[in-house]
Amino acid sequence: MENFERETTQTLKKRLLEPVRHLIVVAGPRQIGKTTAVWQTLRQSNAALAQLNKDDGVTAYHFHAVDAPEEEQETHDLFSNTAATVRTASVLPSERDERWLIEKWQLARKAATDWEQAQQQFFAENNLPPTPIPFILVFDEIQNIPDWSATVKGLWDQDRIRNLTMHVVVLGSAPLLVQQGISESLMGRYEMIHMTHWSYQEMRTRFGYTLNQYLFFGGYPGPADLALEDETRWRSIVRDSLIEPNLVKDVLALARVDKPAVLRQLFELGCTYSGQIVAMKKLLVQLEDVGNTTTLSHYLSLLKAAGLLAGLEKFAYQAIRQRAAPPKLNALNTAFLSVYSGYTFKQAQDNPVFWGHLVESSIGAQLINSAQNDLQINYWRESPLEVDFVLFDGHQAAALEVKSLKRQLYKEKGLAAFVKRYPMLNIKTHLVGGNELSIIETLSAPAIGWLNN
Repeated sequence: MENFERETTQTLKKRLLEPVRHLIVVAGPRQIGKTTAVWQTLRQSNAALAQLNKDDGVTAYHFHAVDAPEEEQETHDLFSNTAATVRTASVLPSERDERWLIEKWQLARKAATDWEQAQQQFFAENNLPPTPIPFILVFDEIQNIPDWSATVKGLWDQDRIRNLTMHVVVLGSAPLLVQQGISESLMGRYEMIHMTHWSYQEMRTRFGYTLNQYLFFGGYPGPADLALEDETRWRSIVRDSLIEPNLVKDVLALARVDKPAVLRQLFELGCTYSGQIVAMKKLLVQLEDVGNTTTLSHYLSLLKAAGLLAGLEKFAYQAIRQRAAPPKLNALNTAFLSVYSGYTFKQAQDNPVFWGHLVESSIGAQLINSAQNDLQINYWRESPLEVDFVLFDGHQAAALEVKSLKRQLYKEKGLAAFVKRYPMLNIKTHLVGGNELSIIETLSAPAIGWLNN
């Protein structure tokens, strides 16, 4: 399974074989495989370099981890093929600024020109049609450089004027971090490749997870092998090495958070209530020194952007009514629920209420994580009837209810009431779950599929 590649890795490979059109941004939560995907992609450049049989300093890519010592970057060798490296004066990660970025970019320009000439020579000498592979420049954790987007904009525009054949890939640890830098400066110049938490199919293929293991341990690849060997150790890694860096290095370090303790409490409380509709006033009562509901809504948006916790809005045509309704909380990885629950894997399976929250949260996470473009994920409720998830793209809708044997008839009534409430929409209804096969099918389907099926 060492050669396992996520679908987003395959997408990245295709983009880097195409002519240079856009800066490529790979964004997503921490520890879900962004850097691994890039190195898997660079393997094809290594193969091209080996084909040229070059040992004269020509290289097919430059990789720079902004937050790592340069010695580690230059000796990073994940593949059997060897590639030349560029030695430069060491600069501490904390001292890297726009000057460092410009220096690295200029070195890459020279390397890109050498790489293009080497390929042209190879094709001519071997009487082959020219099929060059563009040079690749990668900056991992780009958001650690202040005002990086303005510098990249100037360098990128210069390269376009010169028609330089060099792909540029930047990685960020959360969509929130990258989007703050590219929303204005790089508008129209980049293509975003979103990476999310691992799906059930990916965890099953790569690690052999069963459905129940995925529901409880979630979609984090790093500690996956430890899950069944040492649950205490797994829980510590998820809490200290995955959740904590997301909160401290991403949300708290970059966005304005006046009350960081409240944001932490909100995340933990949100995981406890995942899969449930919770009134803002109820959250205010349980959180210390929170302020008001506007602050809570802002913090929820930050947590969603960081790939941690979403607050789904109620579906309604009227935006005012939608915003006024209480959110339905949904953790974006069920590992979070399990960590804060205190249950062991066995105890969780023996608790039908908690296990039901895991199932519904897992399905919600799959829908949210796989949603693309303008697809909207909501819930619907007109007491006492509810619909767990409503998917809407502006033209059609899909309503999903997660089965519970004791409440199945009630849930069917909710679907019928929703269809009756919006006769102007083309609505597809789905009653999902209830048994292992149905849950697996639901967790294997992208969000857009429910509108088409």
